[in-house]
Amino acid sequence: MQKEQLSIFDIFKIGVGPSSSHTLGPWRAAERFLREVSDISRIEKIQVRLYGSLAKTGKGHGTDIAVMMGLSGADPVTFDTTLLTPTIDGIKESGKIKLQGKKEIPFDYNEDLLFLKRESLPFHPNALRLKATFTDGIEQEETYYSIGGGFVAKEGEEGSAKNYISVRYDVSDGDELLQNCMGAGLNISELVLENENAWRSSTETIAGIKKIWETMVDCIWRGCHASGILPGGLNVSRRAALMNKKLLKGHPYNNKEEWLKAIKTTADTFQDVLNWVSCFALAVNEENAAFGRVVTAPTNGAAGVVPSVLMYQQLFCKGTEQDVIRFIATASEIGALFKRGATISAAMGGCQAEIGVSSAMAAGALTECMGGDPSQALQAAEIAMEHHLGMTCDPIGGLVQIPCIERNTMGSIKAITAAQLALQSDPNVAKVSLDAVIKTMWETALDMNSKYKETADGGLSQTVPLSLPEC
Repeated sequence: MQKEQLSIFDIFKIGVGPSSSHTLGPWRAAERFLREVSDISRIEKIQVRLYGSLAKTGKGHGTDIAVMMGLSGADPVTFDTTLLTPTIDGIKESGKIKLQGKKEIPFDYNEDLLFLKRESLPFHPNALRLKATFTDGIEQEETYYSIGGGFVAKEGEEGSAKNYISVRYDVSDGDELLQNCMGAGLNISELVLENENAWRSSTETIAGIKKIWETMVDCIWRGCHASGILPGGLNVSRRAALMNKKLLKGHPYNNKEEWLKAIKTTADTFQDVLNWVSCFALAVNEENAAFGRVVTAPTNGAAGVVPSVLMYQQLFCKGTEQDVIRFIATASEIGALFKRGATISAAMGGCQAEIGVSSAMAAGALTECMGGDPSQALQAAEIAMEHHLGMTCDPIGGLVQIPCIERNTMGSIKAITAAQLALQSDPNVAKVSLDAVIKTMWETALDMNSKYKETADGGLSQTVPLSLPEC
């Protein structure tokens, strides 16, 4: 059987919050459906049905918004997010939607977009069906599954339906990755960059990585300068901007570059550094909760861990531009190991599949950038995940806010600690391998009660008494 090959840009995708599986995936599914319709000019009606986790937490995660934006032809990578609310309001108020920005048809939000909370489809909890009715009465219906991290699979397709290609170094698990690195005398990032040549030139890959990091930094910057209440009805106050102001101790700055220099100047203590890491993580996930532009890492709900740890490396560990490339490349490969061997979908595995995986990615990447060899990087990833095993996904109100935002700060600090432990350890005497912890994570996911898997049917979502309006 062929192995699923995953690129850096499969794991790291630019998109819109708040959820990769509930927002970005359905957005892409809607786009794909219209691409697969032979002639959109003949469509006179479209109906969307959401199942399972997409139905139960879809409104809090913006699934309805994502589907309408996808049908409208908006690109989540480039769409001006400030236009999101007026665009959706326009569709609801007019009762019309313009498919791919070209063909306008009637669209009744309450009748044509259905949340079937009591129904699930067998392949995956995140399922949606789109049906187009043509002018001659013929119908075309397709079923898609949002399988985590923005990946979409169409019913009947195997895996993520990604084309299989031949890469220089085949990697299916951590042991094979380590053997390839040792045999070729490469660190993890070097091996990844060699494999990326199967998709594009090295120049394009480096440019893409820099774009990913630029988007992450912009997200941190925006989040550290935005105050107010997050949308959705929980009345959660944004905290990153207040932390940013307090930590800077009145130090002046006029732009992003001066701000970054000010952070390095004012971080005098270990406590300051820890506070900044938490601030960065909060900033990203507050932006995510506010339908801002973020990077899946490997998901939106866990999008704050990798950028906060990389920002820590850049600002407080004398990081270089080359370190950014090494960090993103290494992190992507560790994320790919979890996707192949377990899951990066909270609807399948709980929050261990999101925050746990992101923490493992950041830990391994930081270890390499701090001089660790491949075995130490994999040990760091193992340590980080080992201490997230069993973490449930129980978003209050179905919103990616409580406990999701704070969990990114915890995942970030655990990643740094895991890297430090690995750098001071001998992987040859470690009792637990990364492959063992990935296998354990998947078995834990299979055993986990469904109410703890992004359904808002258990955990904090049920024990915290909150009265929310219908989103």
